[in-house]
Amino acid sequence: MSSVKVECVVKASALIGEGPVWEESEQILLFVDIAGSRIHKWSPATNQIQSVETGDMVGFAVPRQSGGYVAGVGRSVVAVDWSTQTMTSLLEVDEDKPNNRLNDGKVDPIGRLLAGTMGIEEHPAQVQRKQGSLFSVTSDLTVTKHLSQVDISNGLDWSLDQKTFFYIDSLSLTVDAFDYDSNTGNLGNRRVVYRMEEGEGLPDGMTVDAEGRLWVACYNGGRVINIDSTTGVRLQTVSLPVTKTTSCCFGGPDYSDLYVTSASLGLDQSESRQQPLAGDTFRVRGLGVKGRPSNSFTG
Repeated sequence: MSSVKVECVVKASALIGEGPVWEESEQILLFVDIAGSRIHKWSPATNQIQSVETGDMVGFAVPRQSGGYVAGVGRSVVAVDWSTQTMTSLLEVDEDKPNNRLNDGKVDPIGRLLAGTMGIEEHPAQVQRKQGSLFSVTSDLTVTKHLSQVDISNGLDWSLDQKTFFYIDSLSLTVDAFDYDSNTGNLGNRRVVYRMEEGEGLPDGMTVDAEGRLWVACYNGGRVINIDSTTGVRLQTVSLPVTKTTSCCFGGPDYSDLYVTSASLGLDQSESRQQPLAGDTFRVRGLGVKGRPSNSFTG
């Protein structure tokens, strides 16, 4: 499709750019640099970046209904006060696994946070296997473990009717679906929606568009793929000028811009020379689809 335009918009040079979230109220893009231990905010209107240092690896940051953000830092879910650049720990997970850390997290349509953990990485995407879990956190900070023995807990989002939860455990090389009960947060009936093909890399972050289709960032694949969530058919591939594409979200005034984060960590010298934009964030226009507003954590 010749009308699709990919441009580098945020010169973040992140080690591991991840977890983009469009924040409606401020019209800004929120994202993290996991290994750089920073939460970033970028304004398309001013092209300014503001950052908060987290002091430890940060897997995700999401808006909080009462103001500020909630982030996964190390094994802690923390409240972030942007104005004072301070963080307050709300809870900790995986107390019995000190080498774990939180990775991707997202808020469901009723304001519950889902977030997963993974074992520590010796090298990017090389982890101690089966160390991670998937948790939910409700507004009263009740933590429930839904899955265990996860390799790299990654992309997550929900169907338009909220009855299906899409989830990625990256090393399984599949995008999975569960039946989802939004009242209880319970998951059931796990099945494979899409199996990665040769050259597509590892499935990483993911978002669902306003028509219920999946957009999956492919780590080491240099692309975002668009999947029909009911048939499991790949509908479209968007190529990016960096191999380590990590996650994506829709944003902009009408949610027609797809923002894609990327990583530079793990590239060797020649790869770094060939990919000067590695670690930056890209905007894809002309896809002809729109996304949905993000949800805020009610806790």
